[in-house]
Amino acid sequence: MKDYEVYSSLRVPKNSKIIVRLDGRSFHKLAKDLELAKPYDKNFYRVISEVCLDLFNEFSASFVYAFSDEISLLMDNIPFEGRVEKIDSVIASFAASSFVMHYGVDFKKPPAFDSRIIPVGEGDVFRYFKWRQDESWRNCVNSHGISYLKSKYSNDEANDKINGMKLNQIHELLFQNDINLNDVETYKKRGIGIYRRHKKIVGFNKKENKNQTSYRSYVYSDWDLPKFSEKFFKDIEVI
Repeated sequence: MKDYEVYSSLRVPKNSKIIVRLDGRSFHKLAKDLELAKPYDKNFYRVISEVCLDLFNEFSASFVYAFSDEISLLMDNIPFEGRVEKIDSVIASFAASSFVMHYGVDFKKPPAFDSRIIPVGEGDVFRYFKWRQDESWRNCVNSHGISYLKSKYSNDEANDKINGMKLNQIHELLFQNDINLNDVETYKKRGIGIYRRHKKIVGFNKKENKNQTSYRSYVYSDWDLPKFSEKFFKDIEVI
């Protein structure tokens, strides 16, 4: 029967970086079950950030980025000898378990994530995460837009209205009604990042009788990300 496991030998390209992207399955329904605040629920984001930290530490990721129920892991130390089935199944199941653990409530239905693998070259890292951060901004505008419209119209009317609007039109509608998206918290616009930072440690070297400077790395959860640039990824040493 081992011969029937036709996909078990499928592996990612050797000597490549990969991005593993997770998406929450049916999280719109989950949001209703959990009665999440609209347009953004900070406790939900707190839980997602904890899931990201767990993923970062468990799988030695270089960078983890999240917005809404989407999480992307950049990996150059690829686990499970690059086996695609193993990477997808273990990382997705680990994320779901972490989510349940950190949320600490009884769920009506077990939450789940799907997973996909994207091989990337050095030049693709910035382009990929800029693409996802642009999507985070679109999600921010649309979330605030539909939340505002539902405060004025029925759900069906609000959905009909927003479906015919461009992003800049939603932005202008909000601005004309005293909702300035420039003033909302950064994580709502740009997402959350997990990566390593370095801190300066100054100690006294008794043997040499002088102060000595060293640097130690630590895992940082960034809720105030800049707009992504190649410089940002070079500064955090992932490209």
